Amino acid sequence: MSEQTQERGDSVRRVVVVGAGMAGVQTAVALREQGFTGRVTLIGAEPHQPYDRPPLSKAVLLGKAEGSAFDVDFEALGIELRLGCEVVGLRTADHELDTVEGPVAYDVLVLATGAEPIQLPGAEGVPGVHLLRTLDDAERLRPVLAEQHDIVVVGAGWIGAEFATAAREAGCTVTVVEAADRPLAGALPAEVAAPMAAWYADSGAELRTHARVDRIEPGAVVLDDGSRVPADAVVVGIGARPATAWLAGSGIELGAHGEVPADEHLRTSVPDVYAVGDCASFPSGRYEQRLLVHHWDNALQGPRTVAANIIGETPMAYDPVPYFWSEQFGRFVQYVGHHAAADTTVWRGNPRGAAWAVCWLRSGSLVGLLAVGRPRDLAQGRRLIESGTPMDPELLADASRPLKEATA
Repeated sequence: MSEQTQERGDSVRRVVVVGAGMAGVQTAVALREQGFTGRVTLIGAEPHQPYDRPPLSKAVLLGKAEGSAFDVDFEALGIELRLGCEVVGLRTADHELDTVEGPVAYDVLVLATGAEPIQLPGAEGVPGVHLLRTLDDAERLRPVLAEQHDIVVVGAGWIGAEFATAAREAGCTVTVVEAADRPLAGALPAEVAAPMAAWYADSGAELRTHARVDRIEPGAVVLDDGSRVPADAVVVGIGARPATAWLAGSGIELGAHGEVPADEHLRTSVPDVYAVGDCASFPSGRYEQRLLVHHWDNALQGPRTVAANIIGETPMAYDPVPYFWSEQFGRFVQYVGHHAAADTTVWRGNPRGAAWAVCWLRSGSLVGLLAVGRPRDLAQGRRLIESGTPMDPELLADASRPLKEATA
């Protein structure tokens, strides 16, 4: 926080939050909960009341819910909402945002613009090709599922699996094409992701690996080997990138993935500007590397740190244990921690069964855990990761033993 900002006094300060998803909403709410009495403005590009995204690939998509608006009384909290307002630029020297409705001045700015789905090259604007990121996307896909079309899902990542699950539940014929040799290739090691391939067939979906899309034609997806997969609709789920293109020329540093590299206090390279959620990376002292976490829990936790650092004089560091969950093919999958630097892998249970877990250790301590149908392992594992407790690999491998009793 700059001296300039501190000297202005709480009552006249203006905090502007760009992005009305989970990270932006929680930042605005946390400011009020922590006693901030200045002006808070929340700007969202979509016209809808701010909403939660996880239900889009489940209840909203299947018509079991009309929406997933946050249960927040913005008016009562004194939070000014500016919805359907796209931000197109930032002039940090002037402390002003440029929006389609004109400039917006700020004393402190919070970037919470999230991530946007990566489009399949050559597929943008092609009829019948869908993304699943927004409420409007889900609304467009609902009738497709209701009519039980032949659907091709491009990408066997988290969102691809969740959409395939919903489409099968709706009675659609589903083929998932994945360029890699396994599902979740970018997220999990081969030996951990491999057992998950069988989940597709078990649900009645076809998974085709080593399958690259050459082009999309009316009624079919053509793969690079010349084969054609019937498709009344195509859903693309090949990843997401930070939604930061609008920051070009602002002077705010961007990282290799287009993210805003925040410091340990979630401050950007420019004074009075913070970044939180999917659009930002942060240095993890726990894992000794910079993390870019595109998950709901990060968008929930980070805003509390941002609010505390805007209000307080003593900076608070952000160093969470990342957490993520996914519901797919009748299984509840949870992941906690970060396994990239692990030196030991320990399995708990049979991966061909309904419930199993994988533990990753570094120097004898738990650093990451994947739990399939074992929520107790996840809860105990999260606490053990946070505490850095040394573990006994042999005891850990006994799936009948509670995780907390497998310490060294």
